[in-house]
Amino acid sequence: MEVTLLGTGDTTGTPTVGCDCDTCERARDPDAELRERARERGLDPSGGVERSRFSVYVRNDETGESLLVDASPDFRHQFLRESVPLPDAAVISHVHFDHLDGLGNAYRLFDHLPVHAADETDPVTDESVAETVRRRYDYLDTVSVSAETPFEPFSAAGFEVTLVPVTHPPLLCYGLRIEEPQTGAVLLLSGDTCYDVPERSKAALSDADLALVEGIVHPEACEFHPKGGADHAADGVPRTFGTKHMTLRGARDFAGDIEAAEYRIVHTAHYVPADLAFADDIALDGERFTL
Repeated sequence: MEVTLLGTGDTTGTPTVGCDCDTCERARDPDAELRERARERGLDPSGGVERSRFSVYVRNDETGESLLVDASPDFRHQFLRESVPLPDAAVISHVHFDHLDGLGNAYRLFDHLPVHAADETDPVTDESVAETVRRRYDYLDTVSVSAETPFEPFSAAGFEVTLVPVTHPPLLCYGLRIEEPQTGAVLLLSGDTCYDVPERSKAALSDADLALVEGIVHPEACEFHPKGGADHAADGVPRTFGTKHMTLRGARDFAGDIEAAEYRIVHTAHYVPADLAFADDIALDGERFTL
């Protein structure tokens, strides 16, 4: 299994359009330390480093197929930049635009793209993720939507995939367990979530070779959120920013909770101060992992 991080940022990405904060400026023009750190990850930082909107590309070494997790609005840029083939199937974790709206790129690019999404009805939208995807992209004849039941494995691009409910109010959202049956390699994605994930879900997301765990901001940012922070650790540090995203501390603790062999923090915002935003465990676009 080869995992390519197409997009590792939040809704606006890093650098953010029109922003001159220290984090965005450092991403545009990396200093020597950040350039070296990027090179150590196999990246070419000559044009800056990036966290575009979230998306992950997973290649099945045994079948030659590939799976796209979430369809970023930066779809075109990501696929051109990474020079990976178009996917054989896709999974959508939830209906927020930064995870879904790139699906429109299927127009004229695919002969057929199976898209998998959860079948649970969301009380807020009164439809499931699968139904929302089907309704919004009903004009795309190349896209077929398969409704999948959470916790019940299904096959996609030769992988065994399981949608795992997480906590991202007010909408339903899902993490993912992706296993390559022939090798037993396991990739886990927390999905967009707060730290307070149900125990059954946490168990389903445990024991991965690699976990991609959401961590949107540093804990100190909670004082600026209207709802503050939640899920405080024993030392008082909040592990949830507001109600629906993990802090960096939450992401690190969550990775420990699920006992991942290796992890990277994803979906990180440009609000993280520049001296914290490029730590070794916070992902950058283009990183690749072989499991």
